[in-house]
Amino acid sequence: MKVKILIGLIVIIIFILSGAVYVVDETEQVVVTQFGKAMGKPKKDPGLYFKIPIIQQANYFPKNLLQWDGDPGQIPTLDKTFIWVDTFARWKIVDPLKFFETVSNVVSGLGRLDDIIDPAVRNFITSYSLIETVRMTNRELDTFEAGVDEVKEKRDLGEVKTGRAEITKGIMEQAQPKLAKFGIELVDVQIKRLNYVEEVRRSVYGRMVAERKQIAEKFRSEGKGEARKIEGDREKEMKRITSEAYRKSQEIKGKADAEATKIYAQAYGQDPDFYSFVNTLDIYKETLDKDSTLVLSTDSEFFKYMKGYMGER
Repeated sequence: MKVKILIGLIVIIIFILSGAVYVVDETEQVVVTQFGKAMGKPKKDPGLYFKIPIIQQANYFPKNLLQWDGDPGQIPTLDKTFIWVDTFARWKIVDPLKFFETVSNVVSGLGRLDDIIDPAVRNFITSYSLIETVRMTNRELDTFEAGVDEVKEKRDLGEVKTGRAEITKGIMEQAQPKLAKFGIELVDVQIKRLNYVEEVRRSVYGRMVAERKQIAEKFRSEGKGEARKIEGDREKEMKRITSEAYRKSQEIKGKADAEATKIYAQAYGQDPDFYSFVNTLDIYKETLDKDSTLVLSTDSEFFKYMKGYMGER
């Protein structure tokens, strides 16, 4: 009986002692409370700590960076263009005691971030034009083809004077003082996504398609003009080559005829009478046939060889 009582006392003592010890690691910070009221300074350094068991309670809070993801929503810009904005932020608990006393836990802290960051985002988006929210500088875009300046002019949305980086910086500067009283430090705020609302997006896509078609038509027109130029140059070159070839062929033929005439002259010059006889026979062959009728004088030079032949007969 005494052994059972002793074992029970040991168990109770171990339970009480275990409730008197708590551990804080590198990513945590602890606020010790007694009956719901904070006791002493928060424990931020990692290590082993003691508290009054049962009466006191250790409340743990993260010490590393935490994420806040805003609800995407429709916001009008200064130039009355409705866009869909989705933002996110990084924050951390720098004063766990103040955080515990004001918002109590991380879930409530996220609610406070919603209440403060969302209005700041809306305030800055509505205070600037679309181009300011989308771009950071006036760096020339390289997304259009060279030679379509008229399309670039149509797509010019204005000059960037503030830029997206300054807008997000302004959002953080506006929200941070309001969060400091909750023991929260806002580390960074960024715009995760920007897009047109559905109605505007359809209109923008239609304009983009029209611009692409305009660029394509311009290229087609330039291509057809270039093709006509190439065809004209080809025809011109073909005629030049043909003319040059004809000229050379005529020169060759002329030289050949002259050479043939020279050879004939040399050949026939050796016997003029024979040349005259052969030439006359060729004329007979070309001008006379069985149906030809000629009335000539008997002393005509044309029949001198025929007369001689007939006389012999």
